[in-house]
Amino acid sequence: MSDHFIAPVADGASDASVVPVAAYEPPYYAVVFTSVKTEESGREGAAGGYGETNERMEELVEKIPGYLGMDHAGSPGGLSITVGYFRDADAVEEWRTNAEHRAAQRRGRAEWYERYTLHVAKVERSHGFEREHG
Repeated sequence: MSDHFIAPVADGASDASVVPVAAYEPPYYAVVFTSVKTEESGREGAAGGYGETNERMEELVEKIPGYLGMDHAGSPGGLSITVGYFRDADAVEEWRTNAEHRAAQRRGRAEWYERYTLHVAKVERSHGFEREHG
């Protein structure tokens, strides 16, 4: 979904290679997925196909016309937040109803997630800032 790594949000560390998705001209949509994985799936190198499925979902969502990008952050305590950005409601709907994505959602509820919330919001304002270096 992007080349972003899981941001170390709890320890205040900074990495200049971490870049948020650009601010786009509104309106567009933000799909916010906040989750806590099961103890089993949350372990590094855990079996069960979570990593492979996540990679496949990234490949699929990038093919959706109107997909703008994705930001992801995780805390050491296990809270994970992923925000996907889409140009319009049709793109969000195409992603929501994708057959492979639906199968991954079912498997996530059965195996990988302790809990999650999903919010879909229409972005009405958007801007960005980047410090100049050099």
